Amino acid sequence: MRVTKIITVLFCLTASPIFSQIPTGYYSSASGLVGDTLKDVLNDIIDGHTEFTYTSSSMDTWDVLKLADKDPANSNNVIGIYSAFSMNGPLEYNSAQGWSREHVWAKSRGNFGTSRGVGTDLHNLHAEDVSTNSARSNRNFDTATTQYIDGSGNYNGATPSYTSSSQWFWEPRDEMKGDVARVIFYMSVRYEGENGELDLELTDSLLPSSSQLPLHGNARTLYNWHLNDTVSVAERSRNDTIYKYQNNRNPFVDHPEYVRDIYGATFGPRTVSIKESEINGESNYIIYPNPTNSSLTVESDKEKIIELLVIDRKGKLVLKLQPLSNRVDINVEELKSGMYFLKMKDSMGKEDTYRQLIQ
Repeated sequence: MRVTKIITVLFCLTASPIFSQIPTGYYSSASGLVGDTLKDVLNDIIDGHTEFTYTSSSMDTWDVLKLADKDPANSNNVIGIYSAFSMNGPLEYNSAQGWSREHVWAKSRGNFGTSRGVGTDLHNLHAEDVSTNSARSNRNFDTATTQYIDGSGNYNGATPSYTSSSQWFWEPRDEMKGDVARVIFYMSVRYEGENGELDLELTDSLLPSSSQLPLHGNARTLYNWHLNDTVSVAERSRNDTIYKYQNNRNPFVDHPEYVRDIYGATFGPRTVSIKESEINGESNYIIYPNPTNSSLTVESDKEKIIELLVIDRKGKLVLKLQPLSNRVDINVEELKSGMYFLKMKDSMGKEDTYRQLIQ
């Protein structure tokens, strides 16, 4: 006889209204697609973008980054993606005394350098101080152990990012982990080997510094960063700014669920929001991201979900859904920030439960 458990999942909402300027119908051809089919269609949507030169006397990558990475506290400055240093925007490189343009998908991973197109793609370029940019080099994105302290140049000091002296790893600051992941996912979709372009692909292998293969990792770590660091207002604003000049968008900023739909089967974790140490038995649900400020996905790997309740800390029912499906996507932008309970009932009438506290 099976023991019935009660499923209770606690999640947190942060109050951050998000607005973006997605053109009407921009993703209409991608509706309902998954896997490689979705990847191919997204490539068709975002390829053929307007290309800028790396450096020129007219509008170039420097000029767009001054707008895209502008310091909200000082419009004259730009913010470093890893260091969070606020740097003089108009100064540009200035013989290594200013700031540089970081290729998030390292330009040696495919050996494309700063060639017009893939090497100047503004979704991939971010402002960073010269020495932090050099320290990151072409390191794999993964969990590292040593806080990076920048000791040279005009901008220096302790950064919120981590590196390793023994392994070729780089861990961005927490606020940018999801942003970094979505840049890497963008590059792997935008560059599919068509029309003489490189075919950039994700890998869960950790590549040595000498490798020039068009691969980037660690894919599983990046997938988790995407889930745990959800899309922010600043990231959506940056996407809008790049679109204004480059005329293509990062689909994973506009539709974070596309990451799961393309890469989930290969690189996604079985569970995201559930702590295994608190489980009696095997989980029947995958719930992510947690915390969230925009959307929440609940998936059942067995029976269909016939009822899903969202209840606040005072016991008030704030949302009731009857999806009759193994998966439901919930828009939670209208809910106030705070702690909530999620309760699910499956098509067999069973309620299996786990408890999680989000700090």
